[in-house]
Amino acid sequence: MKTFKDLDFIELDPRMNGVSASMMFENGYGVSVVRHSFSYGGKSGLYELAVLDADGELTYDTPVTGDVIGYLTPGEVTKTMALVQAL
Repeated sequence: MKTFKDLDFIELDPRMNGVSASMMFENGYGVSVVRHSFSYGGKSGLYELAVLDADGELTYDTPVTGDVIGYLTPGEVTKTMALVQAL
């Protein structure tokens, strides 16, 4: 199972003051994880996660969530990644 530690974060534009990573899973779903000045929880050092479909596009139609999920700790990102990998 892939976890937060497996995410390869890249630095965003300095004006965003943050990082971004995405990962696709064998089941055809993936995640986009960000932390920046405009993300939910970013100013507090927390992460925002979105579920991706097989084309790498955000999807709001999964049992995991119907929106992005904000204010996540690294442990909570890992738990949500596990749910996406189980789809």
